[in-house]
Amino acid sequence: MPELNHHKINYVEFATKDLSASKLFFQAAFNWQFKDYGPEYSAIEEGGLDGGFYQADTCARTENGSALVVLYSANLEATQQSVTAAGGIVIKEIFPFPGGRRFQFLEPGGNELAVWSDI
Repeated sequence: MPELNHHKINYVEFATKDLSASKLFFQAAFNWQFKDYGPEYSAIEEGGLDGGFYQADTCARTENGSALVVLYSANLEATQQSVTAAGGIVIKEIFPFPGGRRFQFLEPGGNELAVWSDI
């Protein structure tokens, strides 16, 4: 039913300074899979929302006005450990906010993301 998706976010693309490193990180930390479309683009599979990464000289950081993509976790501490074990850098440790807790991190390609939990 196409009308159910009308005006809904459907796909997210990330610029990455290191496509290979970004793919390896998200595979290790979150078990995402990828489908390559040439040497400079990979589509995300099993990520919850369709999207992809493309090779670029820039990346998404909130300090530059980028939107912050936030993932959900049922176990925030375990997810933070997975992020750091896979090579991510936590830039904001777990903190409370109305409705839950979250942390923010940089992945090896330079993008800033967050993970939140209501638990």
